[in-house]
Amino acid sequence: MALHLSSPEFRNGASIPPRFTCEGDDLPPPLHWEGAPGGTKSFALIVEDPDAPDPRHPQRTFIHWVLYNLPPDMHTLTETMHRGKLPKGAREGLNDWNRPGYGGPCPPIGRHRYFHRLYALDTLLPDLGTPTRDELLSAMDGHVLAQSELIGTYEKQH
Repeated sequence: MALHLSSPEFRNGASIPPRFTCEGDDLPPPLHWEGAPGGTKSFALIVEDPDAPDPRHPQRTFIHWVLYNLPPDMHTLTETMHRGKLPKGAREGLNDWNRPGYGGPCPPIGRHRYFHRLYALDTLLPDLGTPTRDELLSAMDGHVLAQSELIGTYEKQH
């Protein structure tokens, strides 16, 4: 079975409910995964928006959440697992608001795509502090056993 990432709150390609955005409670959506390959020692998660600032004219990828060293026996992230409430040993990197933790969808214009990418790693990474997405990707290089992707979309209601 391949690594598979899903959410009980939205299907792949569907809209993310407002409560998980800047227009709601700004909580991370719950995520669930299964099918981790043998030898998985940790998981990492990156949530990013490649459509910033305008999906018709994207200029950059905006980073919403960077997580690493999630335990290998973990298969669920709940909406309460953020801002210091992660499992022991798990770490958060910097998002593009220049702070650790989750920052929900808050697109300035149009409907954006939000890629939730989960990586199964063959190692527990050293403490990287609060790495950026690129620093985490560099540290993971050569250690990715499998990856899965869940895409949600969002357009501001107001």
